[in-house]
Amino acid sequence: MKRSRRWITALLLLLLMLALGWRIQVARKSAVTAASASKVEAIELAASDVMLASVQPLNQGLPLAGSLKAAQSVLVKARVPGELQGLQLREGDTVQVGQVLARIEPTEVQARQQQALRQVDAAQAQLDIALRQHSNNQALVRQGFISNTALETSESNLAAAKANKLAMDAAAELTHKAMADSVLRSPINGQVSQRIAQNGERVPVDGQVLVLVDLRQLEMEAAVSAAESVNIRIGQTADLQIEGSGALVPARVVRINPSTMAGSRSVLVYLALTPSPGLRQGLFAQGFLNTAQNQALAVPQSAVRNDKPTPYVQVIHDGRVQHVPVELGARGMGPAPERTPLVAVTGLAEQAQIVLASAGGLPEGAAVRFTTAPAAMTVKP
Repeated sequence: MKRSRRWITALLLLLLMLALGWRIQVARKSAVTAASASKVEAIELAASDVMLASVQPLNQGLPLAGSLKAAQSVLVKARVPGELQGLQLREGDTVQVGQVLARIEPTEVQARQQQALRQVDAAQAQLDIALRQHSNNQALVRQGFISNTALETSESNLAAAKANKLAMDAAAELTHKAMADSVLRSPINGQVSQRIAQNGERVPVDGQVLVLVDLRQLEMEAAVSAAESVNIRIGQTADLQIEGSGALVPARVVRINPSTMAGSRSVLVYLALTPSPGLRQGLFAQGFLNTAQNQALAVPQSAVRNDKPTPYVQVIHDGRVQHVPVELGARGMGPAPERTPLVAVTGLAEQAQIVLASAGGLPEGAAVRFTTAPAAMTVKP
Protein backbone atom coordinates (compact mmCIF):
# COMPACT_ATOMS: atom_id res chain seq x y z
CA MET A 1 0.00 0.00 0.00
CA LYS A 2 2.80 2.35 0.94
CA ARG A 3 4.70 1.30 -2.22
CA SER A 4 1.70 2.23 -4.38
CA ARG A 5 1.53 5.68 -2.80
CA ARG A 6 5.20 6.22 -3.51
CA TRP A 7 4.73 5.30 -7.17
CA ILE A 8 1.76 7.59 -7.46
CA THR A 9 3.66 10.47 -5.82
CA ALA A 10 6.64 9.94 -8.13
CA LEU A 11 4.36 9.84 -11.14
CA LEU A 12 2.67 13.10 -10.12
CA LEU A 13 6.03 14.80 -9.62
CA LEU A 14 7.15 13.62 -13.05
CA LEU A 15 3.98 14.92 -14.65
CA LEU A 16 4.37 18.24 -12.86
CA MET A 17 7.96 18.61 -14.09
CA LEU A 18 6.91 17.76 -17.64
CA ALA A 19 4.13 20.36 -17.52
CA LEU A 20 6.50 22.98 -16.16
CA GLY A 21 9.07 22.26 -18.87
CA TRP A 22 6.41 22.47 -21.57
CA ARG A 23 5.25 25.87 -20.31
CA ILE A 24 8.81 27.17 -20.23
CA GLN A 25 9.37 26.00 -23.80
CA VAL A 26 6.12 27.63 -24.95
CA ALA A 27 7.07 30.90 -23.23
CA ARG A 28 10.47 30.92 -24.94
CA LYS A 29 8.91 30.30 -28.32
CA SER A 30 6.42 33.11 -27.73
CA ALA A 31 9.18 35.51 -26.74
CA VAL A 32 11.23 34.65 -29.83
CA THR A 33 8.17 34.96 -32.04
CA ALA A 34 7.27 38.33 -30.52
CA ALA A 35 10.82 39.58 -30.90
CA SER A 36 10.94 38.42 -34.50
CA ALA A 37 7.59 40.00 -35.22
CA SER A 38 8.60 43.33 -33.68
CA LYS A 39 11.84 43.28 -35.63
CA VAL A 40 10.03 42.64 -38.89
CA GLU A 41 7.43 45.35 -38.22
CA ALA A 42 10.03 48.09 -37.38
CA ILE A 43 10.05 50.99 -39.88
CA GLU A 44 13.35 51.50 -41.64
CA LEU A 45 14.57 55.09 -42.09
CA ALA A 46 17.72 56.55 -43.59
CA ALA A 47 19.65 59.28 -41.87
CA SER A 48 18.53 61.61 -44.68
CA ASP A 49 14.90 61.12 -43.57
CA VAL A 50 15.51 62.89 -40.26
CA MET A 51 17.20 66.05 -39.02
CA LEU A 52 18.03 67.55 -35.68
CA ALA A 53 15.91 70.49 -34.58
CA SER A 54 18.19 73.43 -33.88
CA VAL A 55 18.25 77.19 -33.53
CA GLN A 56 19.22 78.54 -36.95
CA PRO A 57 18.92 81.69 -39.07
CA LEU A 58 15.40 82.32 -40.30
CA ASN A 59 15.57 84.67 -43.28
CA GLN A 60 12.34 86.54 -43.83
CA GLY A 61 11.62 88.19 -47.12
CA LEU A 62 9.79 87.75 -50.37
CA PRO A 63 10.31 85.89 -53.65
CA LEU A 64 11.41 87.81 -56.72
CA ALA A 65 11.31 87.08 -60.44
CA GLY A 66 12.33 89.08 -63.47
CA SER A 67 14.66 89.41 -66.44
CA LEU A 68 18.26 90.55 -66.56
CA LYS A 69 19.03 93.84 -68.25
CA ALA A 70 22.32 95.59 -68.95
CA ALA A 71 22.75 98.73 -66.88
CA GLN A 72 24.05 100.43 -70.05
CA SER A 73 22.26 99.70 -73.31
CA VAL A 74 22.48 101.99 -76.35
CA LEU A 75 20.45 102.09 -79.55
CA VAL A 76 22.72 103.59 -82.22
CA LYS A 77 20.73 105.69 -84.73
CA ALA A 78 21.58 107.64 -87.85
CA ARG A 79 21.67 111.39 -87.25
CA VAL A 80 21.64 112.32 -90.92
CA PRO A 81 19.80 110.62 -93.80
CA GLY A 82 21.72 108.72 -96.43
CA GLU A 83 23.09 105.40 -97.61
CA LEU A 84 24.69 103.21 -94.89
CA GLN A 85 28.29 102.21 -95.61
CA GLY A 86 31.17 100.44 -93.86
CA LEU A 87 29.14 98.49 -91.29
CA GLN A 88 31.24 95.38 -90.60
CA LEU A 89 30.16 94.54 -87.03
CA ARG A 90 27.99 91.55 -86.21
CA GLU A 91 26.18 90.32 -83.09
CA GLY A 92 28.68 89.51 -80.35
CA ASP A 93 31.49 91.77 -81.62
CA THR A 94 33.20 93.93 -79.01
CA VAL A 95 33.34 97.71 -79.40
CA GLN A 96 35.19 100.49 -77.58
CA VAL A 97 34.20 104.07 -76.82
CA GLY A 98 34.77 106.26 -79.88
CA GLN A 99 35.21 103.34 -82.28
CA VAL A 100 33.88 103.97 -85.80
CA LEU A 101 30.88 101.69 -86.34
CA ALA A 102 29.69 102.78 -89.81
CA ARG A 103 29.35 105.81 -92.07
CA ILE A 104 26.53 107.56 -93.91
CA GLU A 105 27.37 108.29 -97.58
CA PRO A 106 28.49 111.96 -97.30
CA THR A 107 27.68 113.34 -100.79
CA GLU A 108 24.49 115.12 -99.73
CA VAL A 109 26.04 116.43 -96.54
CA GLN A 110 29.12 117.67 -98.37
CA ALA A 111 26.92 119.49 -100.92
CA ARG A 112 24.99 121.25 -98.16
CA GLN A 113 28.27 122.13 -96.49
CA GLN A 114 29.64 123.69 -99.69
CA GLN A 115 26.42 125.61 -100.14
CA ALA A 116 26.67 126.96 -96.58
CA LEU A 117 30.29 127.99 -97.09
CA ARG A 118 29.42 129.89 -100.28
CA GLN A 119 26.63 131.66 -98.43
CA VAL A 120 29.14 132.66 -95.77
CA ASP A 121 31.36 134.15 -98.48
CA ALA A 122 28.40 136.06 -99.92
CA ALA A 123 27.44 137.38 -96.50
CA GLN A 124 31.03 138.48 -95.89
CA ALA A 125 31.03 140.37 -99.20
CA GLN A 126 27.78 142.13 -98.30
CA LEU A 127 29.26 143.03 -94.93
CA ASP A 128 32.36 144.51 -96.55
CA ILE A 129 30.20 146.66 -98.87
CA ALA A 130 28.11 147.85 -95.92
CA LEU A 131 31.24 148.75 -93.97
CA ARG A 132 32.72 150.82 -96.83
CA GLN A 133 29.43 152.58 -97.49
CA HIS A 134 29.02 153.44 -93.83
CA SER A 135 32.57 154.75 -93.62
CA ASN A 136 32.02 156.94 -96.69
CA ASN A 137 28.74 158.30 -95.32
CA GLN A 138 30.43 159.25 -92.07
CA ALA A 139 33.01 161.32 -93.99
CA LEU A 140 30.26 162.97 -96.11
CA VAL A 141 28.25 163.90 -93.02
CA ARG A 142 31.29 165.59 -91.46
CA GLN A 143 31.74 167.58 -94.68
CA GLY A 144 28.05 168.49 -94.79
CA PHE A 145 27.30 166.82 -98.13
CA ILE A 146 24.59 164.44 -96.82
CA SER A 147 22.16 164.50 -93.93
CA ASN A 148 22.26 162.49 -90.73
CA THR A 149 19.26 160.49 -92.00
CA ALA A 150 21.37 158.95 -94.76
CA LEU A 151 24.02 158.07 -92.18
CA GLU A 152 21.45 156.34 -90.02
CA THR A 153 20.27 154.34 -93.03
CA SER A 154 23.81 153.15 -93.71
CA GLU A 155 24.20 152.15 -90.05
CA SER A 156 21.05 150.03 -90.33
CA ASN A 157 22.34 148.39 -93.49
CA LEU A 158 25.64 147.60 -91.73
CA ALA A 159 23.85 146.04 -88.78
CA ALA A 160 21.74 143.90 -91.13
CA ALA A 161 24.86 142.76 -92.98
CA LYS A 162 26.55 141.76 -89.70
CA ALA A 163 23.47 139.79 -88.59
CA ASN A 164 23.27 138.02 -91.94
CA LYS A 165 26.96 137.09 -91.67
CA LEU A 166 26.41 135.61 -88.21
CA ALA A 167 23.41 133.60 -89.48
CA MET A 168 25.45 132.20 -92.35
CA ASP A 169 28.26 131.25 -89.93
CA ALA A 170 25.74 129.36 -87.77
CA ALA A 171 24.37 127.55 -90.82
CA ALA A 172 27.91 126.55 -91.77
CA GLU A 173 28.50 125.21 -88.25
CA LEU A 174 25.39 123.03 -88.62
CA THR A 175 26.76 121.55 -91.83
CA HIS A 176 30.07 120.85 -90.08
CA LYS A 177 28.16 119.01 -87.36
CA ALA A 178 26.13 117.09 -89.95
CA MET A 179 29.40 116.05 -91.59
CA ALA A 180 30.69 114.75 -88.26
CA ASP A 181 27.36 113.01 -87.60
CA SER A 182 27.71 111.06 -90.83
CA VAL A 183 30.31 108.94 -88.98
CA LEU A 184 28.66 106.63 -86.41
CA ARG A 185 30.81 106.04 -83.31
CA SER A 186 30.30 103.85 -80.25
CA PRO A 187 29.28 105.81 -77.13
CA ILE A 188 30.12 102.93 -74.72
CA ASN A 189 32.39 99.95 -74.22
CA GLY A 190 30.36 96.81 -74.86
CA GLN A 191 29.16 94.31 -77.41
CA VAL A 192 26.83 94.33 -80.37
CA SER A 193 23.52 92.86 -79.31
CA GLN A 194 21.56 93.39 -82.53
CA ARG A 195 22.32 94.56 -86.06
CA ILE A 196 19.23 96.23 -87.50
CA ALA A 197 20.40 97.87 -90.76
CA GLN A 198 22.58 96.57 -93.60
CA ASN A 199 25.12 98.21 -95.89
CA GLY A 200 23.51 99.88 -98.89
CA GLU A 201 20.24 100.69 -97.13
CA ARG A 202 19.10 104.28 -97.11
CA VAL A 203 18.44 105.15 -93.50
CA PRO A 204 16.37 108.17 -92.43
CA VAL A 205 17.11 110.51 -89.56
CA ASP A 206 16.88 108.46 -86.32
CA GLY A 207 16.96 105.26 -88.36
CA GLN A 208 18.05 102.35 -86.10
CA VAL A 209 21.38 100.74 -86.96
CA LEU A 210 22.84 98.80 -83.97
CA VAL A 211 22.04 97.86 -80.37
CA LEU A 212 25.02 97.89 -77.99
CA VAL A 213 25.06 96.47 -74.44
CA ASP A 214 27.61 96.56 -71.65
CA LEU A 215 27.49 93.23 -69.79
CA ARG A 216 29.98 94.31 -67.14
CA GLN A 217 27.05 95.45 -65.01
CA LEU A 218 23.72 93.61 -65.14
CA GLU A 219 20.54 94.36 -63.24
CA MET A 220 17.37 92.43 -62.57
CA GLU A 221 14.11 94.32 -62.89
CA ALA A 222 11.50 92.75 -60.61
CA ALA A 223 7.90 93.82 -60.04
CA VAL A 224 6.57 93.51 -56.47
CA SER A 225 3.19 94.39 -55.03
CA ALA A 226 2.70 97.74 -53.37
CA ALA A 227 2.23 96.05 -49.97
CA GLU A 228 5.48 94.09 -50.29
CA SER A 229 7.45 97.13 -51.47
CA VAL A 230 6.99 98.81 -48.07
CA ASN A 231 9.60 96.50 -46.50
CA ILE A 232 12.17 96.82 -49.31
CA ARG A 233 15.20 99.01 -48.72
CA ILE A 234 18.21 99.93 -50.82
CA GLY A 235 21.14 97.71 -49.89
CA GLN A 236 19.12 94.58 -49.07
CA THR A 237 20.59 91.39 -50.52
CA ALA A 238 19.15 88.53 -52.51
CA ASP A 239 20.30 85.21 -53.93
CA LEU A 240 19.15 84.65 -57.51
CA GLN A 241 18.83 81.48 -59.53
CA ILE A 242 19.60 82.34 -63.15
CA GLU A 243 18.00 80.45 -66.01
CA GLY A 244 20.39 77.72 -67.16
CA SER A 245 22.82 78.22 -64.25
CA GLY A 246 23.09 75.97 -61.22
CA ALA A 247 24.93 78.41 -58.94
CA LEU A 248 23.26 81.16 -56.95
CA VAL A 249 24.25 84.69 -57.92
CA PRO A 250 24.34 87.38 -55.19
CA ALA A 251 22.45 90.59 -55.89
CA ARG A 252 21.77 93.86 -54.09
CA VAL A 253 18.90 96.36 -54.28
CA VAL A 254 20.26 99.54 -55.88
CA ARG A 255 17.09 101.41 -56.92
CA ILE A 256 13.38 101.42 -56.16
CA ASN A 257 10.95 103.07 -58.54
CA PRO A 258 9.14 105.90 -56.72
CA SER A 259 5.93 105.31 -58.70
CA THR A 260 3.66 102.32 -59.18
CA MET A 261 2.93 100.86 -62.58
CA ALA A 262 -0.38 101.84 -64.12
CA GLY A 263 -2.90 99.02 -64.07
CA SER A 264 -1.06 96.44 -61.98
CA ARG A 265 -0.11 98.88 -59.20
CA SER A 266 3.21 97.05 -58.90
CA VAL A 267 6.50 98.68 -57.94
CA LEU A 268 9.66 98.02 -59.93
CA VAL A 269 12.75 97.10 -57.92
CA TYR A 270 16.22 97.02 -59.50
CA LEU A 271 18.93 94.68 -58.20
CA ALA A 272 22.56 94.86 -59.28
CA LEU A 273 24.15 91.46 -59.87
CA THR A 274 27.68 90.48 -59.02
CA PRO A 275 29.49 89.99 -62.37
CA SER A 276 29.58 86.32 -63.30
CA PRO A 277 30.67 84.52 -66.50
CA GLY A 278 27.85 83.40 -68.76
CA LEU A 279 25.27 85.99 -67.74
CA ARG A 280 23.36 87.54 -70.63
CA GLN A 281 20.78 90.23 -71.09
CA GLY A 282 17.25 88.82 -71.19
CA LEU A 283 17.87 85.72 -69.05
CA PHE A 284 15.11 84.94 -66.55
CA ALA A 285 16.04 85.04 -62.88
CA GLN A 286 14.19 84.23 -59.68
CA GLY A 287 15.24 84.26 -56.06
CA PHE A 288 14.57 85.37 -52.50
CA LEU A 289 15.06 88.89 -51.16
CA ASN A 290 16.19 89.03 -47.52
CA THR A 291 14.25 91.72 -45.66
CA ALA A 292 14.92 90.50 -42.08
CA GLN A 293 16.74 87.71 -40.25
CA ASN A 294 15.90 86.08 -36.91
CA GLN A 295 17.39 83.25 -34.86
CA ALA A 296 14.74 80.68 -33.93
CA LEU A 297 14.17 76.99 -33.31
CA ALA A 298 12.91 76.18 -36.78
CA VAL A 299 11.99 73.09 -38.79
CA PRO A 300 11.16 72.66 -42.48
CA GLN A 301 7.60 73.68 -43.24
CA SER A 302 7.07 70.36 -45.01
CA ALA A 303 7.87 68.49 -41.77
CA VAL A 304 4.87 70.04 -40.00
CA ARG A 305 1.77 67.84 -40.40
CA ASN A 306 -1.81 69.07 -40.21
CA ASP A 307 -3.90 65.89 -40.33
CA LYS A 308 -4.85 66.39 -36.66
CA PRO A 309 -6.72 69.24 -34.98
CA THR A 310 -3.41 70.86 -34.02
CA PRO A 311 -0.18 70.93 -36.04
CA TYR A 312 2.41 68.40 -34.95
CA VAL A 313 5.86 67.14 -35.82
CA GLN A 314 6.93 63.51 -36.01
CA VAL A 315 9.84 62.89 -33.62
CA ILE A 316 11.99 59.79 -33.08
CA HIS A 317 12.44 59.15 -29.31
CA ASP A 318 13.90 55.97 -27.86
CA GLY A 319 13.51 54.26 -31.22
CA ARG A 320 9.81 54.99 -31.58
CA VAL A 321 7.68 57.59 -33.33
CA GLN A 322 6.08 60.34 -31.28
CA HIS A 323 3.66 62.99 -32.51
CA VAL A 324 4.64 66.23 -30.74
CA PRO A 325 2.16 69.15 -31.01
CA VAL A 326 3.82 72.47 -31.85
CA GLU A 327 2.86 76.13 -32.11
CA LEU A 328 3.90 77.75 -35.37
CA GLY A 329 5.66 81.11 -35.51
CA ALA A 330 7.39 83.18 -38.13
CA ARG A 331 8.07 81.69 -41.54
CA GLY A 332 11.12 82.23 -43.68
CA MET A 333 13.88 80.63 -45.69
CA GLY A 334 16.97 78.78 -44.61
CA PRO A 335 20.48 79.86 -45.60
CA ALA A 336 21.83 79.47 -49.13
CA PRO A 337 22.24 77.41 -51.17
CA GLU A 338 19.41 75.07 -50.06
CA ARG A 339 16.96 77.88 -49.25
CA THR A 340 14.63 75.46 -47.46
CA PRO A 341 11.28 76.98 -46.37
CA LEU A 342 11.37 77.02 -42.55
CA VAL A 343 8.90 77.80 -39.79
CA ALA A 344 9.68 78.68 -36.17
CA VAL A 345 8.09 76.30 -33.66
CA THR A 346 7.58 76.15 -29.88
CA GLY A 347 6.89 73.03 -27.86
CA LEU A 348 9.76 71.07 -29.41
CA ALA A 349 13.01 70.15 -27.69
CA GLU A 350 16.23 71.30 -29.28
CA GLN A 351 18.24 68.49 -30.93
CA ALA A 352 15.07 66.39 -31.29
CA GLN A 353 15.17 63.99 -34.24
CA ILE A 354 12.59 65.37 -36.69
CA VAL A 355 11.12 63.11 -39.35
CA LEU A 356 11.18 64.92 -42.70
CA ALA A 357 8.42 64.91 -45.29
CA SER A 358 10.35 62.39 -47.42
CA ALA A 359 9.51 59.66 -44.89
CA GLY A 360 5.76 60.28 -45.11
CA GLY A 361 3.28 59.84 -42.27
CA LEU A 362 4.30 57.33 -39.57
CA PRO A 363 1.93 55.81 -36.96
CA GLU A 364 2.56 57.03 -33.45
CA GLY A 365 4.38 54.46 -31.34
CA ALA A 366 5.81 52.59 -34.33
CA ALA A 367 9.31 51.21 -33.84
CA VAL A 368 12.01 52.71 -36.03
CA ARG A 369 15.44 51.50 -37.01
CA PHE A 370 17.97 53.28 -39.20
CA THR A 371 19.72 51.91 -42.25
CA THR A 372 22.47 54.43 -41.44
CA ALA A 373 23.57 55.22 -37.94
CA PRO A 374 21.79 58.34 -36.58
CA ALA A 375 25.17 59.62 -35.44
CA ALA A 376 25.88 60.40 -39.08
CA MET A 377 23.14 63.03 -39.07
CA THR A 378 24.31 66.62 -38.92
CA VAL A 379 22.60 69.94 -38.70
CA LYS A 380 23.44 72.21 -41.62
CA PRO A 381 24.27 75.71 -40.39
